[in-house]
Amino acid sequence: MPTPTLTQLYAWDNLLLAYRKASRGKRSHPNVAAFEYRLEDNLWRLQTELQAQSYDPGPYHSFFIHDPKRRLISAAPFHDRVVHHALCNLIEPLFERGFIEDSYANRVGKGTHRARARCQQFARRFPYVLQLDVRQFFPSVDHAILRGLLAHKISDAQLLWLIDVILHSGKDVLTEQYEMVYFPGDDLLAALRPRGLPIGNLTSQFWANVYLNPLDQFIKRRLRCKGYVRYVDDLLLFADEKQTLWHWQAAVTEKLADLRLTAHPGAQPRPVAEGIPFLGFHIFPDKMRLKRRKGIAYRRKFHGLLRQYTAGEIGLDVVHASVRGWVNYARFGNTVGLRKALLTRAIIQPPPLRNAD
Repeated sequence: MPTPTLTQLYAWDNLLLAYRKASRGKRSHPNVAAFEYRLEDNLWRLQTELQAQSYDPGPYHSFFIHDPKRRLISAAPFHDRVVHHALCNLIEPLFERGFIEDSYANRVGKGTHRARARCQQFARRFPYVLQLDVRQFFPSVDHAILRGLLAHKISDAQLLWLIDVILHSGKDVLTEQYEMVYFPGDDLLAALRPRGLPIGNLTSQFWANVYLNPLDQFIKRRLRCKGYVRYVDDLLLFADEKQTLWHWQAAVTEKLADLRLTAHPGAQPRPVAEGIPFLGFHIFPDKMRLKRRKGIAYRRKFHGLLRQYTAGEIGLDVVHASVRGWVNYARFGNTVGLRKALLTRAIIQPPPLRNAD
């Protein structure tokens, strides 16, 4: 496949496609609506800036979420998200064919449901599992390593310029979130290495797969692990014997160090019969249970929505949409009893009638 170019990126058709992808499901948002109001002018401006290589990303909007651990989400301005989509339109096909089958995050035809199903499939085939979680993954991504991986398949200097611009725009977003880790051979200047990817960027989600692909290939090709699942920075390795998993854990730790990454301490092989906490569920060979905190969290949200509806603050359609979304999520586990307990006991009081003036 020929390497893409910056000229292809700022082609009108690609920018228009990028806008449509970036705005999907968000057209009612004020910043998206404002961009769409003068769509041709805004796309022409982006095209001109990219062609002249004068494109300068705007500041990020950052906020914290707790699901379940505290994470900093950084959202780029909408016009920058259009550029991110335009870039991924071109370079994703270059890398996608080189990814392993059992990497499930941020890929077409993959996702959480398939990842959990694959996990359960392996839990039926192997008696033991090793679960590893990369410590502070997005803040740790080393820009030099990532750029080297990208440049291995992208030769256009102008397109690499744009990648450098996007990388540089997010280098300070996660600075305070990174706890310095030194690796063998590091000196004091290692603390100054540019690192970190804003979690909210489409490019960051895609580049996470690029960055961890060498680890995936190592586990599948060098370790010959037949039961392996990865979702972003969550890794599951399955085997017939605990000793094999202990050996693999040491090898994976060394490979992570090559990428300037570490795993959370304390992981150890354990029987799959104990259940595997993965992507919001406890997965067993013969069943899949929703994590208790997930059920409690939605119960609180559901009753909050009912209070808002009773007060006349939201419509019943908002409640219905929330319930449908949660049911579609929870139904992939053995949650019939939970869904009945939560949804059939609720009494929906209509909002008070308002007197006409």
